[in-house]
Amino acid sequence: MSEAIEKIILAEKLVRVTFLPEGKTVEFEFGTMPYQHHGKPMSFLDVAENHDVFLDHACGGVCACTTCHLWIKDQAGISEADDDELDRMDMAADQQLNSRLGCQAVITRPGEYVVEIPRWNRNYVSEGKPLTLAEEK
Repeated sequence: MSEAIEKIILAEKLVRVTFLPEGKTVEFEFGTMPYQHHGKPMSFLDVAENHDVFLDHACGGVCACTTCHLWIKDQAGISEADDDELDRMDMAADQQLNSRLGCQAVITRPGEYVVEIPRWNRNYVSEGKPLTLAEEK
C-alpha cells in the first residue's frame, strides 16, 4: 500500500509566489529550493524555472537584457536593485515604480509575492516553451 505524504510547510517558512496573468501560484519552503542557474539564486526567474512557469530570459538570466522584466506588486521581502540592474532597466519598455528584472529580484524572506509579466513581454515561443492553450490528452 502506497500513500503520498505531502510535506507540510510551516507558515513562518512558506514562500508563495503568484505569477500573473497566468494565475499560477507556487509554494515552497524558504531556503530549500534548488538553484537552477537562471538568474540569481531565489530570484523570480529561479522560482519560475523550478516550478515550470515560463518567464522569458533571452540572456540566460545574467542581467544582459530585459526580457524577464516584470512588475512586483509589493517590494517588501525583495532584494534592492543593484547598479547593473538599474542600468539595464533604463532600456526596458514601460517601466513602472515596481519594475524589476526577474533574474535579479531575489526573495529574501518567507512571504506572499505577486508578480506580473507584462503582456508585451510574453514571448511564449522562445526557448522551445510554446503557449499551451488547452491540455492535450
